[in-house]
Amino acid sequence: MKKYKKADFGVDKIRRFLEPGPVVLVSSAHADERNIMTMGWHMMLGYDHVGCYIWDRNHSRELIRKSRECVINVPTFELIDAVIGVGNTHGPDVDKFEAFGLTPAEAKKVGAPLIEECYANFECRMVDDSQADTYSLFVFQCVKAHVATSPKYPRTVHYRGDGVFMIAGENKSYRRKFKPEML
Repeated sequence: MKKYKKADFGVDKIRRFLEPGPVVLVSSAHADERNIMTMGWHMMLGYDHVGCYIWDRNHSRELIRKSRECVINVPTFELIDAVIGVGNTHGPDVDKFEAFGLTPAEAKKVGAPLIEECYANFECRMVDDSQADTYSLFVFQCVKAHVATSPKYPRTVHYRGDGVFMIAGENKSYRRKFKPEML
């Protein structure tokens, strides 16, 4: 097994190695307003709960707090320009659906819109915001999921910090090495 030579590294940059999953587009709505935000900081909390870091200066935060719901949309690499554009655009003055050529679609169980161009859409309801003021952490339960039937493994984007993304690549199955109860 290979051993690595290591050097000291800034603790404020460890997210470059620990980002948990693909960058997502979070859509929200309240009253007559809707918005989209780009999010890289999220984590699974069990099988149907997702913890999300939503910055206190993000316009979507207030829409989500008021409505207590959102849609977590999973874009593929083909949407990288929209992902970056949405992330660079702040506030209520821009309709991000229109500005970035994204199509809103009606959700089945929440008031926030789905993004049709995304590979997957997870309709979520907030179940805990007790850590929002201290850590900007919100916990959502997925109440309805929509996932494209093909491809099986999409090319998602994963943020590494400093404007660098990793694109999901090769997939290898090690299923036969797992105990069935561990799958």
